[in-house]
Amino acid sequence: METTSSTETTFRDATVDDVPVLVALIESAYRGDASRAGWTTEADLLEGQRTDPDGVEAVVTDPDSRLLVVERGDRIVACCQLERRGTHAYFGMFAVSPEMQGGGLGKVVIAEAERLVRTDWGATEMHMTVIKQRDELIAWYERRGYGRTGRMSPFPYGDERFGVPQRDDLEFELLIKELV
Repeated sequence: METTSSTETTFRDATVDDVPVLVALIESAYRGDASRAGWTTEADLLEGQRTDPDGVEAVVTDPDSRLLVVERGDRIVACCQLERRGTHAYFGMFAVSPEMQGGGLGKVVIAEAERLVRTDWGATEMHMTVIKQRDELIAWYERRGYGRTGRMSPFPYGDERFGVPQRDDLEFELLIKELV
């Protein structure tokens, strides 16, 4: 089958010029009615924003981070944050456009992220935190080799930069995958 430029998936590091598009992508994947088109929505757990331009720009300009942009043709369709933390890397700010979810793109993105941190930074583990109530999402990560640790960290209640919680028991669980 011939691959055309409109369906080819490419990866690159984000620039400051990408920030507005990336904020819109992340918001669409997690918040509001648009997010309900995909399966990664947090709309029932959190309202308000998921991120903001300052937060995304901070990742783009941090020398120990990279924000990986995924394009199909000339459209940004996914992204993820990679942060160097000694012998491991942190995976975050993962977003796939809601209309592209469920088609295997997320698997491709996470595999490329793991490859990059292993080859470019020598990372031996990938860490991430996921809201513990996100059972379906955690199960998806477990199928990709991530293990639950039972190590929890508090949700930043009162800081609306991370959303407005719709329940009072939110916590993040640390998931870890060894990169062999």
